[in-house]
Amino acid sequence: MPISEPLIFHPFTPELAPYFQQINQQWIEKMFVMEDIDKEVLNHPQQYVIEPGGFIWFAEHPALGVVGTGALYKKAEGVFELTKMGVLEKARGAKVGELLLQHILHQAKAIAFNQLFLLTNSKCEAAIHLYEKNGFVHDTQIMEKYGKAYQRCNVAMKHIAKN
Repeated sequence: MPISEPLIFHPFTPELAPYFQQINQQWIEKMFVMEDIDKEVLNHPQQYVIEPGGFIWFAEHPALGVVGTGALYKKAEGVFELTKMGVLEKARGAKVGELLLQHILHQAKAIAFNQLFLLTNSKCEAAIHLYEKNGFVHDTQIMEKYGKAYQRCNVAMKHIAKN
């Protein structure tokens, strides 16, 4: 089901915060169990993501409303984690995830970063394929350094910028 109308991307505002929680809670609870860190970040995105120097974007479909979200969480100076990226079930299969990821990667180019990585689980096969298609490679050093943040994490990837 490709998108017939263009998506509109929005940066974080407090008014959009409930979508960040709703979209991520839907996929996490369907596939895993909400961990304490999930609850903190999803309930307080301004405090946990935005204020420390991170970013959140939302994908809005003209007919379906806000259907996707993703964040860049600042881990250290110049180091960002792509995290809390999800698409509502009603919009899956419409390439929302791919377009949102490409938007986030495009925005990331304007951010001074040395390293961009993500943590996921091997059960998320479609997402892993999407990440690989968009310049992410599996990385054991990322896994060792950051992988313990989530109990469900067994895959770590870093972004390799294409010249």
